[in-house]
Amino acid sequence: QMQLIESGGGLVQAGGSLRLSCAASGRTFSNYAMGWFRRAPGKEREFVATITQSGTSTDYADSVKGRFTISRDNAKNTVYLQMNSLKVEDTAVYYCAGSYRRTVVAGVTYWGQGTQITVSS
Repeated sequence: QMQLIESGGGLVQAGGSLRLSCAASGRTFSNYAMGWFRRAPGKEREFVATITQSGTSTDYADSVKGRFTISRDNAKNTVYLQMNSLKVEDTAVYYCAGSYRRTVVAGVTYWGQGTQITVSS
């Protein structure tokens, strides 16, 4: 089992920035693609961003392209999500995800417990 622990959530005003971190343990981190999903109130969980095992390739949902950046530090077993120009509609619970495939979009093997992001107007 891989344990994924998110941190960095909270309350921020629209236009502001936050950085989420997800610390992994229990498995060889560099063997897994990592990513982020989110679930807004009353909505289905949706894909946000993914990064390959080496960190050389990333992909984003159209709704966050140009505002969010995913990165990873394999030496620290941590994946990050830098969120800039936050909008009220970014309010959601954000989940860290790990996959043995090339991208989390192809299937998630492990989930974090989630962290709340609230963007106020």
